[in-house]
Amino acid sequence: MKRAFLGELEEVVLLTVAALQEQAYCASITQTIDQQMARTISFPTVHTTLQRLEEKGFVSSQMGGATAERGGRQKRLFTVTTAGQRALIECRQVRSQLWDQIPTPVLELWGA
Repeated sequence: MKRAFLGELEEVVLLTVAALQEQAYCASITQTIDQQMARTISFPTVHTTLQRLEEKGFVSSQMGGATAERGGRQKRLFTVTTAGQRALIECRQVRSQLWDQIPTPVLELWGA
C-alpha cells in the first residue's frame, strides 16, 4: 500500500484537529498552533490547509451550532477521519524509526 503523504503543515494541523477533538474549528486550530508551537500562522493558511486535508479525505467537517460569541454565526467543526488517523500513525512511525537510528552518543551530545 502506498504511504499517504502529509506535508509538515498538514501534519501539524491534522495533529491539532486530533488534539482538540470536538473543539476543532479554524480559529481554535490557529490559536492552538500559535500557542503550542510559538509559531505565527495565519487564519487563511490554516483554512486552506483544512480544505486540502478534507480533499485528501484526512478530515471531515460539519457545521456546529450558532454561538453568541460569534455573533450568531456557526463554526465549521473538523474531525480526523480513519484515513487521517492512519496517516498520522504512519508519520509517527516513520519519525520514530528515524529517531531510533540516531546513535546514542549523538543524542547525548545534543542533550536529548
